[in-house]
Amino acid sequence: MNQRTAAPNARPGFRYYDLLVGGMVGVLLCANLIGPAKTSVVPASWPLIGGLVFGTGNLFFPISYIFDDVMTEVYGYARARRATWAAFGALAFASVMSQVVIRMPAAASEPFNQQLQPALETVFGATWRIALASLIGFWIGDFVNAWVMAKMKLWTSGRWLWTRTIGSTVVGEGVDSLTFYPIAFLGIWESQTIFKVIAFNWTMKVIVETLLTPVTYAVVGWLKRRENADTYDTTTNFNPFSLRDEGEVRAYR
Repeated sequence: MNQRTAAPNARPGFRYYDLLVGGMVGVLLCANLIGPAKTSVVPASWPLIGGLVFGTGNLFFPISYIFDDVMTEVYGYARARRATWAAFGALAFASVMSQVVIRMPAAASEPFNQQLQPALETVFGATWRIALASLIGFWIGDFVNAWVMAKMKLWTSGRWLWTRTIGSTVVGEGVDSLTFYPIAFLGIWESQTIFKVIAFNWTMKVIVETLLTPVTYAVVGWLKRRENADTYDTTTNFNPFSLRDEGEVRAYR
């Protein structure tokens, strides 16, 4: 039986929080820098969804939301908020760095640059609209995901974890997709195409989250036992621009 008793709001010395932040940042960078360079197609033989094209990064991007779910569930919204800012900063830096590297003049004395420069432009040369859309979409979507996760935990008194992980993903990934694609492609793609891509990618991300629910359960349970913590955001300030550690950390036994 889990016995939860209130503990002081002072930040405990969590052992695994920093590792989770690093994992979230790593997944986000890979999904945004590697994934967008390639699109794949669902085989036409598949019923209902056959022949649809999607960015391969969408297969892995939902993992960043799983990290967000785990941190919100165990450590609370405030610490998930810090992780979101860390990931946002890393993604912003990567976007700026890629543009600087691409625009630096290539040394004509190095023949390999003739092959490398076009490759860098293809892989990392996202337009300013796509880079901006990615930053804004992630920032809004991740905060919405954590907010829904934290609020649903209070509404359910900590029960039915699966409703929070899937419910927060449905809303967070939906907001992310509804933000990213119009900013990145409105006026470039047909409106109908944008709608279809949003619907398909949102559905696929939710499916990935749902399939990985047993993994989320296992990780959350293990972390709560190891950290002896289960955070409820009963008095948390949900302002996304605050970096204070908040939330009622309760012992988990």
